[in-house]
Amino acid sequence: MKKISFFLFCFCSISVLAFSQWKWQNPLPQGNAINSLFFTDSNTGYIVGDAGTILKTTDGGSTWVTYSSGPDYSLGSVFFTDANTGYAAGLTPTGSLILKTDDSGTTWVPVYNQVGTSLYSIYFPDFNTGYAVGYSGVIVKTSNAGSTWITVASGITTELVSVFFTDANTGFAVGYNGNIGRGTIVKTINGGVTWDTLPSGTTKPLKSVFFTDPNTGYVVGDVGTILKTINAGTTWTLDTNGIGHLNMFDDFSSIFFTDSNTGYIADVSDNFIFKTTNAGGTWNPLPNGTNNGFSCIFFPDANTGYAQSFGILKTTNAGVSWTALYKGTIETLNAVSFPSSTIGYAVGIPSIDQPRGIVKTIDGGANWTLLSSGPQYEWLTSVFFTDVNTGYVISFGGGIYKTINGGGSWTTLQSGQTGSFKSVFFTDANTGYIVGQVYGDSGIILKTTDSGVTWIPKTVNFLLNSVYFPDPSTGYAAGYDPGNGDGAILKTTDGGASWNVSFSGASWPFNSLYFTDDDVGYAVGDLGTMVKTVNGGSTWTTVSNGTMDDFYSVYFLNVDKGYVVAWEGDIIKTLDGGLNWINDSSGTWNPLYSVFFTDSTTGYVVGAGGTILKTGNGGSVFIEDHQATKPKFNIQPNPATDIITISSEIISKEEIDITILTINGEQILRGKFYDKNQIELNVSTLAKGIYLVKIQATEGVEVKKLIID
Repeated sequence: MKKISFFLFCFCSISVLAFSQWKWQNPLPQGNAINSLFFTDSNTGYIVGDAGTILKTTDGGSTWVTYSSGPDYSLGSVFFTDANTGYAAGLTPTGSLILKTDDSGTTWVPVYNQVGTSLYSIYFPDFNTGYAVGYSGVIVKTSNAGSTWITVASGITTELVSVFFTDANTGFAVGYNGNIGRGTIVKTINGGVTWDTLPSGTTKPLKSVFFTDPNTGYVVGDVGTILKTINAGTTWTLDTNGIGHLNMFDDFSSIFFTDSNTGYIADVSDNFIFKTTNAGGTWNPLPNGTNNGFSCIFFPDANTGYAQSFGILKTTNAGVSWTALYKGTIETLNAVSFPSSTIGYAVGIPSIDQPRGIVKTIDGGANWTLLSSGPQYEWLTSVFFTDVNTGYVISFGGGIYKTINGGGSWTTLQSGQTGSFKSVFFTDANTGYIVGQVYGDSGIILKTTDSGVTWIPKTVNFLLNSVYFPDPSTGYAAGYDPGNGDGAILKTTDGGASWNVSFSGASWPFNSLYFTDDDVGYAVGDLGTMVKTVNGGSTWTTVSNGTMDDFYSVYFLNVDKGYVVAWEGDIIKTLDGGLNWINDSSGTWNPLYSVFFTDSTTGYVVGAGGTILKTGNGGSVFIEDHQATKPKFNIQPNPATDIITISSEIISKEEIDITILTINGEQILRGKFYDKNQIELNVSTLAKGIYLVKIQATEGVEVKKLIID
């Protein structure tokens, strides 16, 4: 990582933002896993989750602003000490992390990092004093509002996943032993100096703790576990009477009380929110209109509450009814295709709520509508449209369906085959191909020359996942050998009359292939498998791409520029015909199954959890000058080669925080300055290119870009 030399400690104040090149289109406001929520009042709240997700609302959830703290972060807990100051705890690929904001969530700064640990829950009993708990019994504490943190001995090595303090000195943390599942409760009465293990009376993992007064507290966990204490944790009673009518296989993830009698429990394994109005004497399920479990729950007042399922739900009448604050499908989407620049379709897995797994956009992805027609409860695997009205979808169960009115209605086509269909491709309005497998260990290739009225089958020895034709006669099908799992590619030069092995022997199955012309093509598969041909499949060479992720779809815009999407939310791209591949941050960890571009810059990706992402600039990072009302800052010269001067119209009497990042958001340097309105920086060590500069001052935040010649 390059470093910058600072010459003069004169001041500047900049802020630079690198926006993700892929934007959420479904579900909205976003589709990453959510782990925690916190509201500072009935309208203003924060949600944190995987892939560095931070969401903020100021209007009770009607709209949300999305922030990304870091694509590799998993944020497990969020807590605010006042309207401006908040903390988020979680983990990075190497260890634990605590972020802090002091401007109501506009910016988040790391205040704690520790290699080899993970933090799951954070709690502040007062403005300055806070605790975070996590992996192997780790407990860290701050006494100065997060400026420094110390590790305090918990006396245990089991997981701690929730922490709660009843006053400045008295606190509780709960969790479990990962090996034997035994529920764990620890308590401190001296501000975390020492912790004592309390008898929980249960072997079930414990997930959340809440106290309504210094003596009365509740803990919930797996297998319908609810514990209650009325003596500050000295003894705990398993609430068997209150939950006797519930499914004992429910896993309770979160508990929250609005007063001494009224409390709520979120069930992560089922679609239940439970409520008590008699201090846990009885718990009753609340109707919520979803079939998904809940990870967390929070009530900023007695009537207003929020619960996180696969989307956000809200109640304004103490749980009597709940309203969804998200829109769009949340079921897995396996394939996407656009017959025009604005009209597109994505297909996938249905659900009880959404039995037809086809969504459509007519405005370039700004809005997606779940179609009311089409096959019901079919696991749809691939979609192809020959024009804006005529299209085909196929299913894992061997179904073939056709529309001639843009998805308004669908007709079932008969192939005469029983099996699993994986990929469909048409070379013209009449001629199309489907590949997959028939029951047993045989692959199948179907061909139609009459727009799907009849299909001619051909059995092959390989199970096939993808088919592509660069011209009407020449086509390829990719899959694997069922005998040993090795990847294989078949080729036809006579329009599917015969197929021969073009490549075999890859260690892992192929899932997708794409050709930029008759000669140049790519195939991708499991564990980073990627091969390329430049002679129409006569020979194939392995392409190094730097990942072991499972690749599911490949798409090239031209001979040089291509994209591959993968299992862990990865998108990689090449700008030089596969010689080099770089990460194109997707902003999600959801598995991604299909990629499609409508032109040289506009592309779509779909995947698990209803994920639909769009880029409007070919995957390049958006760089925008974001001007705050004040202060106003200027960088001169820009472009620059060695020394730059950053000046301000306003002299700040407070701390200034300066960060310089790469175009991909990698931090190069961060420094703090005081009582200055001008600063000179030596940037001669930076390579040529575009950089991001972030300057945060008390007066505000401003965004600019820096070009190095």
